Parts: sequence; C-alpha cells; structure tokens
Amino acid sequence: MEIERILVPLDFSEASRAGLDAAAELAQRFGAEMLLLFVVEPLYYAGDLGLLLEEQHRFAHEEFRRLQPQLNRRGLRYRVSVQDGAPYQVITEEAARAKADLIVMATHGRTGLSHVLLGSVAERVVRTARCPVLTVRPRASRP
Repeated sequence: MEIERILVPLDFSEASRAGLDAAAELAQRFGAEMLLLFVVEPLYYAGDLGLLLEEQHRFAHEEFRRLQPQLNRRGLRYRVSVQDGAPYQVITEEAARAKADLIVMATHGRTGLSHVLLGSVAERVVRTARCPVLTVRPRASRP
C-alpha cells in the first residue's frame, strides 16, 4: 500500500493529538503529506451564530499556528483546512476530494450530549469513508 496523503481530523483534544502523532509517524515513514482538518460544527440555537462560527474559526487557526513549530521540526509536509458542517460528513467528503489514501483519527474527541445523541464521529467515518481509516485510541491517563 502506498500512502501519499493522510487526512487527519483534529479537534485539538488530547485524544485527537494522539491521532496526529500516529499520522505524523506514518507521514514520515511514507514521505506522505498530511491534510490537517478542523470541522466547525454549526450549533442551532438562539443567538448570533455568525459570531460563534467566527470564534471557532479563530480558535482553529490559532491552534494550527501552535502546532507549526512541532510539525516543522519533524520535517513534515502538511496543509491545514477549517471547514463548516457535520464532522463525519466533512471528513469523508474532504478525504474523497483530496484523494486521501488514509484517514487517521482518534476514537474519542469532544464529549457531551451531541456525542451521546449522534454517536461517534469516528464510527461514522469508518462506515462511510471510501479510503482506509486508522483509528487511534487516546493514551491512558496515569494516576
């Protein structure tokens, strides 16, 4: 299997950073480019949705800036993208559009009511993606 492009969905949780670490190791091994993706999930409630979305975009771009030195030190090739939509759908569509050879993502990320009601994003990506998906369990926290 030849791996040239790896899509790495991030929500900047500790779990998703474990997925990024695994993807970075694979990217180095195969000389692959990483496509780092943050998905802003629109929330439907009263209030100024535009401001909330704008804040999430700012947050994502700032977090990507914080990752740059670490990625650059490792000599990794990468691109970043911030998109709006349902996370599993954006992830699978972006993987197809970018012709990703592999998606590497954490099995756990953000938590809360949306996770309980909608199910796991990773599970949906595994079921709907056209390319292989490597799921990475978060590191066990030590007492």
